[in-house]
Amino acid sequence: MEVIHLSINIAPVNQSFIKLFAMRTSFFRILVSVSLVFTLISCSATEEDTLTTKKAVEISYNYSEDDIELARVINEYRESIGLNKLELANYVSLKSEQHDDYMIKANEASHANFPERAEAITNALGAKRVNENVAYNFATAKSVLNAWLASPSHRANIEGDFTHFGIAIKASPTTGKKYYTNIFIKI
Repeated sequence: MEVIHLSINIAPVNQSFIKLFAMRTSFFRILVSVSLVFTLISCSATEEDTLTTKKAVEISYNYSEDDIELARVINEYRESIGLNKLELANYVSLKSEQHDDYMIKANEASHANFPERAEAITNALGAKRVNENVAYNFATAKSVLNAWLASPSHRANIEGDFTHFGIAIKASPTTGKKYYTNIFIKI
């Protein structure tokens, strides 16, 4: 009979296999650890989003007399047709004011960059819907409200299913024309 020395030859192969397996196991452990770290980092982004939302809710805003008057006449109109009053949201008013600044610089009323404003508001406040009315060169809150009510799309925003709104009215320092931004949201 012939003796096969497989056991001698197999042992080094098994040791090599064991070393390879141990290396793979170590690599797998490192990979799992790295994945866990990235998962924890991505979870902390949610905490950061929560902080951003908290900051957005707690932001202060200085309303002018014109801003307050426009909010009042819009809410009076909504109540007169059986709708809920809208609550002023400071973060939304800040976004409205930023858009007024943009329109003053461009010297025109527009809805430019509305998707970005809407996304910022949605991300910060969890808004389900965001709509906007803009205007310029109206002397009073009542006159701009009447103009918006005469326009079907603007009227739809004023009469829409919203819970909050933001308002900013700013006059151009060079022309004196007032620019109005009114953003409606549903939370």
